[in-house]
Amino acid sequence: MSHALQDLLDLLDLEQIEENIFRGRSRSAVVPRVFGGQVAAQALVAAGRTVPQDRPAHSLHAYFLRAGDPGAPIVYDVERIRDGRSFTTRRVVAIQHGRPIFSLSASFQAHEEGLDHQAPMPASPDPVALPTSEERLRGYDHLDPAVVERFLEAREAIDLRYVDEPPYGKFGEPREPHSQVWFRTNGKLGGAVDEPLLHVVLATYVSDMTLLDSVLLAHGRGGWAVGDVVGASLDHAMWFHRPFRADEWLLYDQESPSAHGGRGLGQARIYTQEGRLAVSVIQEGVVRVPRAD
Repeated sequence: MSHALQDLLDLLDLEQIEENIFRGRSRSAVVPRVFGGQVAAQALVAAGRTVPQDRPAHSLHAYFLRAGDPGAPIVYDVERIRDGRSFTTRRVVAIQHGRPIFSLSASFQAHEEGLDHQAPMPASPDPVALPTSEERLRGYDHLDPAVVERFLEAREAIDLRYVDEPPYGKFGEPREPHSQVWFRTNGKLGGAVDEPLLHVVLATYVSDMTLLDSVLLAHGRGGWAVGDVVGASLDHAMWFHRPFRADEWLLYDQESPSAHGGRGLGQARIYTQEGRLAVSVIQEGVVRVPRAD
């Protein structure tokens, strides 16, 4: 396991300070606020810690309410909404400086058999043949070196590989609003930490990294890395269909059906390398063109 991955696992290992209250810390992000995927992942950890291990998470719905302060701890207050025979529901509010910055509702389900079908996995190249994040980012002379270093530091624990040029790599002309990335943790998971909740939490963490890329592609924008848009996540929803491992390659197939009113919508599916549909994701975010434009 890489040092960066261990640091990420430590970040997600919350301190329990009361029966339903947990505390987490933050790390630096590409932008000067707490990374949304971190807050969502930590909130899901807090919810999961109050649920029996034989009930894996099957969905989450979240709202980003305020920008998080990376220099202050985050308190997660869990409300035990329901404990039914098949489903368990939790609501989590993340608090900083006495104010809510994030809210999440998560549902967990005991295993049962049922109907089974899925959308087929789209075509995509072998992830091993694609450039790493470092190889791509260090090849872009137009990017501020400080931005490159922040990107690399923020993604050091995740091996994330774009199939095509990311928005900040090639911009100025609209492209198809569709993006694919392969990802896995930068190291294998094992031992006491290797539990189903952790893999779901890690996928939640990564899911906020690139989902609005397809919005940018549709308008030829490079994004926050080059400063031609400003934005932030507004709400986020995930459905976990089938078991998967976050330390094995996962295809994140993303598209944007709409942008309007200063908001952009991204929707995606996450597949295992064997073609199993593991997760569905939808997110809306603020995507604004700077006033100078």
